[in-house]
Order: sequence, then C-alpha cells, then structure tokens
Amino acid sequence: METLLAISLGIGLSAACGFRVFVPLLVMSVASLSGHLTLAPGFQWIGTYPALITFSVATVAEIGGYYIPWVDHLLDTMATPAAIVAGTVITAAMVSNTSPMLKWTLAAIAGGGAAGLVQGTTVLARGVSTATTGGLGNPFFATIELGGALFTSILALLLPLLAVGLIAVFLFVIGRKAVQKARKVQPTPVQPGIS
Repeated sequence: METLLAISLGIGLSAACGFRVFVPLLVMSVASLSGHLTLAPGFQWIGTYPALITFSVATVAEIGGYYIPWVDHLLDTMATPAAIVAGTVITAAMVSNTSPMLKWTLAAIAGGGAAGLVQGTTVLARGVSTATTGGLGNPFFATIELGGALFTSILALLLPLLAVGLIAVFLFVIGRKAVQKARKVQPTPVQPGIS
C-alpha cells in the first residue's frame, strides 16, 4: 500500500507540472524541509535550502511570465518538454524500494505522461483563449492554471489516491470533449453522383 501511495503522490505532483512546472517542485521542497515528505534516495537535494530558493525564484518568474502577453506563448513552447522532464523526476523522487529499471520506466510513463497530458490540455486551452479573446483572456486563464497547480500539488500531498482519480476524470472529460469536437469538424464525404 505504501508503494501505491508513493506512486500516486508522484503522479499527482507530476500532473501538477502540466499546469506550472515549478509549483509542484516548490511544494515538494517545502514539504520535505518541514518533514512531511520523504524523498527517495538520491533525490534528497529537492529538500534542501538551495533547492528551495531556486524553486521559489523559478516559480515567481514562471508565474509572472504567464501574465505578460506573448511571453506566455513562449513559455508554453518551453514548458511542454520541461513539464515532462519535471514530471518524470518528481515521480522518480517518490518511488523507492524498486529496481532502477522499474522506477525510471514508471517515472517516464506515468509521471512524464501525466505532466505531458495536462500540459498539452493547457496549451490547447490557451490557444482557444487567444483565438477567441485576442489574448485578453490569457491572464484569467493563467490564474486558473496557477490555481490548478497549487490545488493539485496540495491535494496530491494530502490525498494522493483522490488526486490521481480527479486527474483521470479531468483528462477523460477533456479528451471526450476534444473527440466530440473533432467529429463535428470533420467534413462529410461527398458521394459520387449525389448533388
């Protein structure tokens, strides 16, 4: 059960990277320094004061950048691969007592995958916001993403299984809407001889 909770915690924090890359790392650092989170061997550096300072500065810069027009688009292009890497590292930092092969495979697929899926969803939603509001709605959207990162990170620490369940529901609903929208957009094929 302890391994399942650790994996769920890692996936929950990794998914939060899809909203904001550095918020979950900052939350992990604070939780580790306060004794509320035990990191896997080799990842204790996340719970050090230099890491806390680095994650704090990076978080403030990332949050601020998303409120500046056009900078938010530049950040989105860099955030997608960064979120996948951060999600992989976060899940690996939570999983211990397993072989390195299993740990890194799980971290890449579950952690990196969760971060990438959430990040992809936010990139698409930001694109819709830009197209429909001319970019004026993007600061509001940035606030929602920040709230999502904070909520998901804290929920993952407190109730990891619930966090993973909510992430799965979120991705299912968004994916279902995307498929429905894609079906509506597809042109109907023209039958020969029918006008």
